[in-house]
Amino acid sequence: MFHSRHVVSCHALRRWATGQRGFTVSPPRRRSAAVDTETKPSDFSGMGLDGLTESQIQVREAIADICKQFPDEYWAEKDRTGHYPNDLHQALAAGGWLGICMPEEYGGSNLGISEATVMLQTIAESGAGIMGAQTIHANVYAMQPVWTFGNRDQRSRWLAPIISGKQRACFGVTEPNSGLDTLSLETHAKREGDIYIINGAKIWISSAQVAQKMVLLARTKPRTELKRPSEGLSLFFADIKEEDGVTSKKGVELRKLRKMGGRGVDANQVFFDNFEVPVQDRIGEEGMGFSQILHGMNAERCLLAGEALGLGYAALRRAARYASERVVFGRPIGKNQSIQHPLAKSWIDLEAGKLLTYSAASAYDSVASGKGTSRTDMGARCNAAKYFAAEVAFKACERAVLTHGGMGYSSEYHVERYLREVFVPRIAPVSQEMILNYVSQRVLGLPKSY
Repeated sequence: MFHSRHVVSCHALRRWATGQRGFTVSPPRRRSAAVDTETKPSDFSGMGLDGLTESQIQVREAIADICKQFPDEYWAEKDRTGHYPNDLHQALAAGGWLGICMPEEYGGSNLGISEATVMLQTIAESGAGIMGAQTIHANVYAMQPVWTFGNRDQRSRWLAPIISGKQRACFGVTEPNSGLDTLSLETHAKREGDIYIINGAKIWISSAQVAQKMVLLARTKPRTELKRPSEGLSLFFADIKEEDGVTSKKGVELRKLRKMGGRGVDANQVFFDNFEVPVQDRIGEEGMGFSQILHGMNAERCLLAGEALGLGYAALRRAARYASERVVFGRPIGKNQSIQHPLAKSWIDLEAGKLLTYSAASAYDSVASGKGTSRTDMGARCNAAKYFAAEVAFKACERAVLTHGGMGYSSEYHVERYLREVFVPRIAPVSQEMILNYVSQRVLGLPKSY
């Protein structure tokens, strides 16, 4: 059941049950002189609640209350200036949401990926998009190996500051040369007494500018000495900032990347030059890092599927509103089937994506609790959910821009920002093509193709 402390702190008032659903949308500011007397705003407010559990509904309404403080204009400004949206992170920390999946004994709520997915979908659907969700995205999936495989002393040292919002974590796995081929990563950690000396580089590391910690995967044994490719990688929870929380540690260099969208949340190249990490900050046994990060991979697929759906519903909501109020040739453009039908198809696709996504999240939680489906079946569902949600969300965002016509190209209506951000779930954390490879091999039993 949902942690009651969080319901109270977030003022979760069951607005869904009284019909006050969804998020407010500003009406279009430009209309033709002709007015159709039948014109009225669309009352479409977003995703329906059918199929959600009571705890998921409570999470959704509580997060929606928080997100009302941050309208589309807030996110457009962050995207324009590139300033980090600290306000949302702080508001979520104040309500205890940063530890939604972490153990209660360290201040978390011990809820499942199902609830975390609803949380991130609701943030994205509010108009915050992928950018808003990424402010806490890593708090869920990247921290899973930390609380799962860290020892009691490590969990005591590390979890409370993350849950309270005093510290943030980023996820350091992807490298410039290896990309999706994680087993080929080149960053190496050499043990010298009680410390590891780390050299190498990571890329596309979100929030590294504001994070104090990094879940860092590095090679501790050369590939030539391994019996299996999955061996020889170790996981660390490293301090990448000095005590002031801002200055990079000696041996760490951050270089901000310029991005197409979501510019308020930084993405970085990170370079390590004789960077020292204490042995006590290694998570679990040496050489077990790859199996440890897999623990969070399927969770991230569910979370990103939820974020994609949220963005898709936000785009559809704006498109329906615009189509119902924009008058051309003396009638709302929404009266035309060429406008209606693509939007209707997007709703059908998004609802199908919702069912697949929350089925996958439920399967993940069942496996995590030692019940239910097999890991292979769970992995297939999580991959399929990410794939399908990313595709239908992209179509919804594209259709929203086209529905707005020329104004869809204007930042005033926000849908162009949605479209720029919706590329992320189609690319990360794994390509759509690699998901098809997974399903082909693991589900259909076809030969490995790469």
